[in-house]
Amino acid sequence: MKTITEIKKIGKGLRYNLYLDDEFFGVYEAEILARHCLKTGQSFDDDFFEDLKIENGDYACFNRGLTLLEKSMKSEKMLKDYLREKGYPKSCIEKASEKLKEYGYIDDTAFCENYINSYLNSKSKRKLKYDLLAKGIKENVIDEKLEQLLCDEQEKDNLINLALKYMKNKEFDIKNKQKFYNHFAGKGYDYGIIANAWEEIQNGRN
Repeated sequence: MKTITEIKKIGKGLRYNLYLDDEFFGVYEAEILARHCLKTGQSFDDDFFEDLKIENGDYACFNRGLTLLEKSMKSEKMLKDYLREKGYPKSCIEKASEKLKEYGYIDDTAFCENYINSYLNSKSKRKLKYDLLAKGIKENVIDEKLEQLLCDEQEKDNLINLALKYMKNKEFDIKNKQKFYNHFAGKGYDYGIIANAWEEIQNGRN
């Protein structure tokens, strides 16, 4: 048996340091302590406190994830990476992720569509796909959404608009042409449409 010898509030939040037999046992959420009506002087066996630790970890992990997702949409991978960085164990992260998916806070298809819509005027198809793969979105989902939201003609038009801004007040000489090609190739645009954009804005300038 172990006895709760102190429950000490941390700052102005809803978290407490829990001490058992005058030894620090961990940081616990107010909700978890309230669920079990825990008070100083109560005694329980080791199994109770081990279960309490697991319950507290699951609750804290879920709340941390929820707070993140309430600020901005994230993919499942982004959420898990964030929680992992915060030191939560894999079991807690998996439980939190599944529950947040059930509640509709995680939806990789919706995230993919939202991301493409946000950047389709400033990023190439290739760059969008690369970014989304890095965020853990499945390739087939990305390909489907790119086909729906960004056709080849629109990508060409977007590049021309970006190219016009890039070449503003610049000369159409060999040096700037090389920089132009390198700049947009680095953004994932194909050589063919880069060449087309160069020719179009050059002819329009002349």
